[in-house]
Amino acid sequence: MTASINDVARAAGVSASTVSRALRGRAGVSDEVRDRIASVAAQLGYTASRSASSLASGRTFTIGVVVPYVGRWFFGTVLDAAEQVFSAAGYDVLLYNLGTPETRKRFFAKLPVRKRVDAVLSLLIPDEGESAALRSLGVPLASTVGGARPGFTVVGIDDRAGAESAVRHLVNLGHRRIGTISGSSGPLHWTTPIERRRAYLDVLAEAGIEHDPALEADGDYTLEGGERAMTELLAASRPPTAVFAQSDEMAMGALRALRRHRLKVPDDVSVVGFDDHELADVIGLTTVAQPVAGQGAEAARLLLRQLDEPDAEHPGHVQMPIHLVLRETTAPPRPRGPQ
Repeated sequence: MTASINDVARAAGVSASTVSRALRGRAGVSDEVRDRIASVAAQLGYTASRSASSLASGRTFTIGVVVPYVGRWFFGTVLDAAEQVFSAAGYDVLLYNLGTPETRKRFFAKLPVRKRVDAVLSLLIPDEGESAALRSLGVPLASTVGGARPGFTVVGIDDRAGAESAVRHLVNLGHRRIGTISGSSGPLHWTTPIERRRAYLDVLAEAGIEHDPALEADGDYTLEGGERAMTELLAASRPPTAVFAQSDEMAMGALRALRRHRLKVPDDVSVVGFDDHELADVIGLTTVAQPVAGQGAEAARLLLRQLDEPDAEHPGHVQMPIHLVLRETTAPPRPRGPQ
């Protein structure tokens, strides 16, 4: 007869949940007890199974992940890094892609994750009602977007500081006609475009540069949108000599538009992005680097820590480092009359 987790627990003189933690490498078990349990399990020929561990611990060994755009580079990179951490710890991922207002409304109305997951990683910013719904699950919650919020551990960056460094770099180079390619927060309550635009406006005001609405265009945080927005900026009566794109993908689109208009970067127009996309170094893009994968991995580790140490104090907000990376797409403006 095959030994069960309860057989191992009785022989080792511990609880079944302790056996589960020990054999899965979880915290909260001393080395001595872990070694004793491993020895007993080997003697009895017991191998930990997902179903047995679930019964003993009351866990599903599944993490729910909620995303607004599963196909976008930022969210895909965060998700991939988080999944690797979860997988290494023996957890599966249950993914919910809430890319439309309808699917989002349906998800929060039904909460299909209830009793199916041990924790939730949210890559979207919930409103107050949605936050309350997630908290009602009674499981650890983490996010990689937005600021601190009750009941969540949020891992993120200072969007405003990052954008300020990008725009200030252009100002310090001598540019005065500085455009920006941004994106709408839309129905998904995304605060990143708002914070980065505020930084853009603040630095212009700080430098005594009058804001020109004609130098702002919506790039939808996509490469195609960035190209479209750059084309719009070039059609202005006084085009920009420099552009801050709020994401590297939009910056890449802007570079494509400039190339198609036979304009040289940075001789004719300087471009700075935000993210440090994996291709940013290849194309020489000046950008604000943020640890995108690092945010996903850290959020995953913090969720697992909450599961293993439910009574310990856990951070409400973790701010990851950012820095400006200077490459070949920015330079002082060429003298060509008033800017």
